[in-house]
Amino acid sequence: MEDKSEMVEEVLPIEAEPAPTAVPLLAPAEGVPIIIDNVSLFEKALAKLAQGTGPFAVDAERASGFKFSARAYLIQIKRHGGGLHLIDPIPFGPNHQLFQKLNTLLCSDEVILHASTQDLPCLRELGINPKRLFDTELGGRIAGLPRVGLGPLLESLMEVSLAKEHSAADWSQRPLPKEWLNYAALDVELLIELRDKVYELLNGANKWEWAREEFQSILDAPPPPPRVDPWRRTSGMHKIKKRNQLAVVRALWTVRNEIAQEVDISQGRLLSDAAIVEIAMVAHTKAINSKKDLERVLRPIGLRARWMENVASWISAISDALSLAEDQWPQVRTDSDSLPPLKIWRERFPEKYAPLTHAKARLSAKAEELSIPLENMITPEYVRRICWNTPQGAVAQALAALGARNWQIEIAAPILESALLETIPLATPEATEQEDQPDQV
Repeated sequence: MEDKSEMVEEVLPIEAEPAPTAVPLLAPAEGVPIIIDNVSLFEKALAKLAQGTGPFAVDAERASGFKFSARAYLIQIKRHGGGLHLIDPIPFGPNHQLFQKLNTLLCSDEVILHASTQDLPCLRELGINPKRLFDTELGGRIAGLPRVGLGPLLESLMEVSLAKEHSAADWSQRPLPKEWLNYAALDVELLIELRDKVYELLNGANKWEWAREEFQSILDAPPPPPRVDPWRRTSGMHKIKKRNQLAVVRALWTVRNEIAQEVDISQGRLLSDAAIVEIAMVAHTKAINSKKDLERVLRPIGLRARWMENVASWISAISDALSLAEDQWPQVRTDSDSLPPLKIWRERFPEKYAPLTHAKARLSAKAEELSIPLENMITPEYVRRICWNTPQGAVAQALAALGARNWQIEIAAPILESALLETIPLATPEATEQEDQPDQV
């Protein structure tokens, strides 16, 4: 007889169940609605929406990369029992009385947007100012989901796939193709159901109050102030080392911006940032007095015919910049309240650098513990400012003055208070990587 105590049972590996396959969402359940481009259709849509119940799913399509303006060229709205509607805002214009009526209706309940900070400005331009907001993208971040685009959220939470092939289209063109309208309608087709899924995650993780405070802060945020020297944000500015080169960049950027605004064309389509930087680097060593001169400079980076449409304006701007006296050249750095690069902290301000390294490490660990991105748990700029300007009073008050929300303060303030007591810095790979980054002009 076999000794069963000595027998070894073969253990077969357990095969993991295959992940559910996402079902493609190809068309709205009730079909693609007609475009609302006249008063009669708009009034009918308002009446239909008023008959519905619950929150409104809203989206907007712009023509980023094609137009100078960030205006909306299509508004999508859906409500349970109120239908799905596609509104062309161009025939009506900002603050039309029908948009005012729509705003009153939207303010009666919650408005659901995905990545609301992208769409709110163009909606507000039309006169739409929600009073209650649910942002599915931001909600997904706070819930700790790894991928928070609309498509990935629908796949992970609702097992539905969404094509995004028209996301970068020129929505200013008319008429809009039927397949584009279908794509636009699908952006709000399941947005209400997605909102409910995200809410369940937030509520289950005791993060709903955090999210609600974040949503309200978006609605309450004032318009951003005008940028000082916006031309300094030209891509590739790290290549510019001399003040006379900065003068050329400023002149070209300013002229390009004026033309782009006048004809409502994206600045980069008139003349790319790379072209501006290339011109600035050679303008003081190579004469640029004609179209041929300019073509010779730009050909190595991929000359485009569109760049030559305003060649007289470019040459004039270059000439004006080169004729400036040295005292009229821009400064390499502006007098601003921006903090110095991290490598300068380490070298010159060790008493500020040490607390910062501890603060970042501890806050990162806390964010991981709470399953939330660090930048959503507390704005990194606030952390740097607290460590740079050690508060005389409570850290919580200093964070509130910077704009941190109550839930963020409750989490971050104790961590920062303890980090401010540290005098020996941590050696972290993150610090080394940041120190290696080129300085911004």
